[in-house]
Amino acid sequence: MRTIFLLLFSNIFMTFAWYGHLKHQHVPLWKAILVSWGIAFFEYCLQVPANRLGYTTGFTAFQLKIIQEAITLIVFVVFSIWYLQEPFHWKYIVSCVFLMGAVYFAFIK
Repeated sequence: MRTIFLLLFSNIFMTFAWYGHLKHQHVPLWKAILVSWGIAFFEYCLQVPANRLGYTTGFTAFQLKIIQEAITLIVFVVFSIWYLQEPFHWKYIVSCVFLMGAVYFAFIK
């Protein structure tokens, strides 16, 4: 469960690093890059331990990546609606269902 929490928080940092600057178009690109790098540092401080811990406790690398992508999707949906104020369309729900299907198939035995 620690792996999941670390991945969740690392994804929150990474989403802000990659997409947070979109709300601040007036900031010069070089400043946005430097701020993003600073935020991404904290993402790596959580992501690397999450993967190490998950791998040593029984997840395969493939499963860790699938978990990470599923968490990324959930975090991004919340971020884009809440922070970027973007509308949510029905086709995004269908896309999420198919991606969660991929998660299911990655873990069945």
